[in-house]
Amino acid sequence: MTDDDEDDAPRLALGGKFYMTPAGYARLREEHDQLMRVERPRVVEIVSWAAGNGDRSENADYQYGKRRLREIDKRARYLTKRLENAEIVDPSRQTMRNQVFFGATVTYIDESDVERTVTIVGVDEADMTQGKVSLTSPIAIALIKAKAKTGDEVSVHTPRGIETIEVLAVRYPD
Repeated sequence: MTDDDEDDAPRLALGGKFYMTPAGYARLREEHDQLMRVERPRVVEIVSWAAGNGDRSENADYQYGKRRLREIDKRARYLTKRLENAEIVDPSRQTMRNQVFFGATVTYIDESDVERTVTIVGVDEADMTQGKVSLTSPIAIALIKAKAKTGDEVSVHTPRGIETIEVLAVRYPD
């Protein structure tokens, strides 16, 4: 098994880089540091203690600890690869603020007259509960490819077919 086999996330990277916002990069860095500086040493200590208790084959603390160490190491390798290949894009530095690019917050109305607001972020930052969509999502691909601006109508390929949306606003953080 190679390291790539352990990477369960989407493989799509534009130009070999994983685009992310500064906040997304900071979250991944923080998670990596938490795993390696806090959680892993704590689990190693538990496994060492459990190993000293004798028969390891029936020692739940030892078995669980070893399994958790493998999970931590797998996640740490994944995070390390992501951080090494990160292309940090600060949306506040966007100069063409009337057009949709990575980092834009877009308000649109769909064919059902439902108004939605989404922010286009990196694959690792996507969270629909917060209105953050991956730049590889159908809506982001359609908006970026169309070079959408306020007032534009854009066709989006969805699982239900092609939908037309109207862009109401395009914003970037200050």
